[in-house]
Amino acid sequence: MAESARETRVLLVTMCVGYFLVLLDVTAMNVAVPRIGAEFAVGGGPLAWVVTGYSVPFAALLLVAGATGDRIGHRPMVRAGLAVFGVASLGCALAPGVGWLIAARAVQGGGAALLLPGTLAVIAAAYPDPGARAKAIGLWAAIGGLALPAGPVLCGFLVTAAGWRSVFWLNLPIVVAASVVAAAVLPRDGGDRSRRPDWLGAVLGTACLGLLVAGVAESAWPIVALAVAATAVFVVIERRAREPMLPLALFRDRHFVLPNLGGLVMNGATLGMMFLMTLYLQDVRGLDPLHSGLAILPECLPLVLIPPFAGTLIARFGATTIATFGLAGTAAGIALLTFADATTPYVALLPALALWGIGLGTLTPALVSGAVSAVPPDRGGLASAVNNTARQSGGALGTAAAAALAGPVAGAGFLAGFRLTALAAATICAATAVATGLSAVASRRAAVAAS
Repeated sequence: MAESARETRVLLVTMCVGYFLVLLDVTAMNVAVPRIGAEFAVGGGPLAWVVTGYSVPFAALLLVAGATGDRIGHRPMVRAGLAVFGVASLGCALAPGVGWLIAARAVQGGGAALLLPGTLAVIAAAYPDPGARAKAIGLWAAIGGLALPAGPVLCGFLVTAAGWRSVFWLNLPIVVAASVVAAAVLPRDGGDRSRRPDWLGAVLGTACLGLLVAGVAESAWPIVALAVAATAVFVVIERRAREPMLPLALFRDRHFVLPNLGGLVMNGATLGMMFLMTLYLQDVRGLDPLHSGLAILPECLPLVLIPPFAGTLIARFGATTIATFGLAGTAAGIALLTFADATTPYVALLPALALWGIGLGTLTPALVSGAVSAVPPDRGGLASAVNNTARQSGGALGTAAAAALAGPVAGAGFLAGFRLTALAAATICAATAVATGLSAVASRRAAVAAS
């Protein structure tokens, strides 16, 4: 624990900065991909991999990174995560081609996975008082949420002013400053050496997700079939592992399954459509990166403004009910994008973006709360990690699927593919809303019967 109140505050700010960087690089690249595609003369699948190359290792390694931090202590994990993230950012900034850039993004995603679980664990340990801890975690979550609207706008400004590489150059001084401060104030915790990280599960989980994303992005069904086979092996291994990375017994409870399914669907629909929205705004509508980032703000701002008030709604109506309305709002907003064409006035897009954003703003805290509430208190950290993994996996798959459905932006069928993707995303969100709503009704009936 930090030795003084001042050090504790510095520690909190440093962990929040780390979390902000991790989430910033999830969304920032969406605004930059048209310029990257123009420089390297690529589109479609390769451009999608610039985004998903970060998300796949990020999603696949989160659970094992958290478990490793519990074992060896979170101080070395946070410092290693910052170092890997910084070196990979340098590699991205210097990338001579798209292959190099994708590889560096993958390493960057691995660094993010090392860093993220430790930021929350360090904050929780630094604030033993429950009230102070809740406030500290609230600040951590709010700053993370701020990364979502900041990503498109900040990246748009940088790309317009100095090119897409400037996004990665910006990371470097922030990482260096955070690393220096972290070395000074991070507490030394020995961890629990009796815990054993599930390395085999981590390798298989990464392979499953990577193969599935690759197969979807390239419409290569043999690769998808290989991913399914690898997933079956993963399930067998996890069932037999003494300390599995992903305890499958948790998925016998629909109250745990539905929030994680909702997280996967939410990020899949949102990040997939955000990838296409950037291409639509820049390559079809002719906006520069800054103005395209500003155009997306009505969808991103509710993610910052609504969550502080969502807790009251969740406490009153229940996480499942609020998640149902969030999924329905998300579905409605994305569905309105099926009417977009090359000449649609921007003002006509505002209802779609606003509904989409309001749905997401209520949905995110409800899904996390639902996943954590569905398990015993001593499994809350694991439940949060699983929910994060589901969301990042959904983002990778959604981006790959969107790129495959829409095709090259220069092609005549891009707008038709854009509308088809919006219809598919809205339909999946609506179907998940129905399943979640039925679960809420069943739970309410069971509570009435029990009383």
